[in-house]
Amino acid sequence: MARERVISAEQKRTDDDATAFSLRPQRLAEMVGQRAVIDKLEIAMRAAGQRNEPLEHILLDGPPGLGKTTLAFVIANEMRGRPPRITSGPALGKQADLMALLTNLETGDILFIDEIHRLPRVVEEFLYPAMEDFRVDFTIEGGIGGRTVNFALRRFTLIGATTRAGMLSSAMRDRFGHHFHMDFYGQAELSEILRRSSTRLELKHRDGALDLIAHRSRGTPRVANRLLRRVRDYAQVKCDGVLTPEVVSRALEIQQVDALGLDELDRGYLRALINVYGGGPAGIEALAATMGEDRDTLEDVVEPYLLQIGFVVRTRQGRQATRPAYEHLHLPPPTTDPHPPASDGELLF
Repeated sequence: MARERVISAEQKRTDDDATAFSLRPQRLAEMVGQRAVIDKLEIAMRAAGQRNEPLEHILLDGPPGLGKTTLAFVIANEMRGRPPRITSGPALGKQADLMALLTNLETGDILFIDEIHRLPRVVEEFLYPAMEDFRVDFTIEGGIGGRTVNFALRRFTLIGATTRAGMLSSAMRDRFGHHFHMDFYGQAELSEILRRSSTRLELKHRDGALDLIAHRSRGTPRVANRLLRRVRDYAQVKCDGVLTPEVVSRALEIQQVDALGLDELDRGYLRALINVYGGGPAGIEALAATMGEDRDTLEDVVEPYLLQIGFVVRTRQGRQATRPAYEHLHLPPPTTDPHPPASDGELLF
C-alpha cells in the first residue's frame, strides 16, 4: 500500500516544480555541508580547468535526498555554464538509448546518469569503452548481415549517482576517476540551508522556527525544504505568514511529524514490533504482514532512519526494538534490556 510521506527522502513530482528547483544552489560557493566532498571537487575542477581538459568521471553515492543531483547541476554550471544531459539507469533499456545520448555530446559536456546501479548489464558493458577510450562499437544491423561500426566520441564527463553503491559492479566502479560519498547533514547545516531557502521564498521567520524544522528533517535537505514549504502553507492560511516555533509545531503536528522526524508509518512499525512481537526479534516478512505493507517499503523506506537513530537493530533472529524506541512511544520498557551487547558478528547492517 503506497503512502504519500512528507518526510520521505525519495524524489517526488512536487520536488521538480519551479519553487523547489529555485531552492537548489547553482554554484559551489552556495553549497552547504559535504565539505570533504566539496573541497576535493573544487581542486579537481580547478585542475581540469587549468589543463583545459574535461573532468574525470565522477561517482556520487549516498542515501536519497542529500544533493547528488544538485551537485551534478552545480558541476555542470561551473564547468560548462549550462545544465548536464540527464537520464537514469531504468530509462536506458538498450544500447541505442545510450548511443543517442553519447553521439550528441560536445567536448567537455556533462552526462548525468541517476540510479546508475540499475543500468542493464548490456548497456553497462556498452558504456565501458565510452568511459575509457571515448569510443563505442555499435551494431547497426542484426543477424548474419549485421555489422559493427566504431564511433569516436568527444571527451565528456560522466557523473553517476547511486543510493546503492554495493550493487555496482567492480568494473563500473573502477572506471570512475572520483568517488564521493554523501553523508547526512547536521542540524546546523540544515538550519543554514533553510535560512537560504526562506530568503529565496521571501518567508519571514522568528528565532528557533527554522531550527525546529531542521531538527525534524532526518538529516536530509530534500526533507527540510519540503517541510519548509508545508509549514509556509500552514502559516499563510492559518496565521499571518510568519514562521514561529509555535506555528512550526502546529504545522508539523498536522503533518504527523513528531519531534524526531518520525511519521505515522514509522511509529506504526515500532508499535507492531513492540506490541505484537514483544519488541522482537521479528522477521521482516512477519512485520510486513502485520502492518499490511510491502516488505520493500519497510526495508527501503522505513527502516533506514530507524536504524540510523538507534531505535531498531537487525540481528540474525530478526528486527529488535531498543529501549529508546519504547521511551519515544511512551511505552513501558521491557524488564530486561531489549538490546544487550552483541557478540562479534551478531549485528547485521
